[in-house]
Parts: sequence; structure tokens; C-alpha cells
Amino acid sequence: MTVFSGSVFAMEVDGKATFAFEAKNFREACELCKEDWVRDDLTAITSNGLPLCSSTAKLTVRRADEGEIVIYRDAAIQAQTEDLVLAYLVDLDRA
Repeated sequence: MTVFSGSVFAMEVDGKATFAFEAKNFREACELCKEDWVRDDLTAITSNGLPLCSSTAKLTVRRADEGEIVIYRDAAIQAQTEDLVLAYLVDLDRA
């Protein structure tokens, strides 16, 4: 059973909501913007043939809206993990 203990936030790349995730609070959510692996992953993953992120893109966090929360919760339930779940809000290209 998946337990939701934090709040759901959306990571925006240059103002576009890209993925939703759970964090204990806004400060913890903002720390994700500083993680090198986040930018590395977003640069490697593509949508419609384009990387989700450039090396100079501005990463920001905000509280997720209701639709984004539903997408996140569905992904978290499917993932069945205690690890950080990133629920993408954009269509991803197949690897």
C-alpha cells in the first residue's frame, strides 16, 4: 500500500510543468532543482525528439495542481516503491 506523507509539487523547466513529485515541504522540493542528476536526466530524456531540458534552462518548483496530483498519485501507486517517484507531465519518447 502506498502512503502519501508529503505534498505534491511540480518541477517546471523554463515555465513548463515537466514532472510531479512528493516532498515533505516546499524547501525540500526546491532542493531538487539543485541536484545535478535532475538536470542530467532531463537533458537525456526527450519529448517529440527534443530534450526536456537544456544546460541553461531555469528549473523551478511550485505546488502541483489537482490534475498533476492525480497523475502523480497514479504513478506512485504503480511504482510501488519508497524511492522518489517522478511522474512526468509531458509525453516522453520511447527509449
